[in-house]
Amino acid sequence: MDEMRRDVSENAERKALIDISVEGWRFTRVFDRLLDKLDAGEATRYANQARYFHKKIDDRLSAFGIRIVTLEGQPYDPGMAVSALNIADFSGDDFLVIEQMLEPIVMGPEGLVRGGTVMLAKADRK
Repeated sequence: MDEMRRDVSENAERKALIDISVEGWRFTRVFDRLLDKLDAGEATRYANQARYFHKKIDDRLSAFGIRIVTLEGQPYDPGMAVSALNIADFSGDDFLVIEQMLEPIVMGPEGLVRGGTVMLAKADRK
């Protein structure tokens, strides 16, 4: 019985770590867009702080074998571990790339932990 409670507790703690890490990922993305509006000197200092924050999140996740994956700019494949919100806007012949990650993919030692959410864009074939 105690072992079952411990497993449930560990799963809840892991889920909480993943949830807060994904929210941290979202926050750093919003923060990056805000930095684009600042002058270069001021933005550099804040960008370094944001990178440090993001590194701390990655370090904590890696201790559990978990990592956050983003695929922006990559060619889209229907087999990817993402849900494309605007897939209906394109035909089957279109060459698509991932324009924006709205939610990252979370991978763990056992494989996929959580799929991502993306917006697609039509691109020229290269």
